[in-house]
Amino acid sequence: MSEGADGTDAVGAGASETAAPADEAPSRPVWEDDYLDEVAARLQYSFDLERDVTVEGETWPLYGQLNLEREKYFLHPSISYGRHDSDEHLFARRAADLDTDDLDSLVERGHRLADERITPNERHYSTEFTFALVVPEIDAAVRDYVSDFRERTLLKYGYYGHYEVNLIVVAPEREACVASEEADVADAFRTWDAPATRDRGLFGRVADAIFG
Repeated sequence: MSEGADGTDAVGAGASETAAPADEAPSRPVWEDDYLDEVAARLQYSFDLERDVTVEGETWPLYGQLNLEREKYFLHPSISYGRHDSDEHLFARRAADLDTDDLDSLVERGHRLADERITPNERHYSTEFTFALVVPEIDAAVRDYVSDFRERTLLKYGYYGHYEVNLIVVAPEREACVASEEADVADAFRTWDAPATRDRGLFGRVADAIFG
């Protein structure tokens, strides 16, 4: 994302918002799981999507990555300063059952991934690791755990930005979804609701949410 002297902004990501015409969907993988494929259709304008990504020996059928860059410039883009990068890694899979111990394990995995994937420096603004579990039903203990959950870690007291671990649990057959406080991507998993209007383009809204 670039911010010029006139205050205008532009957003850069793994796949540019202008890569496909407004009435044409970007190219993406197709999932045999109808629900995950519908989720992917909602994510395709903002995330680079992959199938069957393995992390620590476990395969996640749906993986998405979002990259945003913010850069200020003085008079002309060739004179730039204050670049900040924000990323999100989304992992989604089905689970036959789920308890709070499983959620604890995912949170620990998020911290390990942060150690592996984040290069702390002045350019890093934020990284999110979001785990989404698709289940037959959501029990009360899981709902309480996720709804009250937030895990934000500052890097070098915030000088190198921060990272966040997010949780989403969804039972599509019951039209039920619970998400942790910062898991904005949860809207894509509520397929029984109309998707958010893309009036400014999704990148613009995401940038507003991140940078204010």
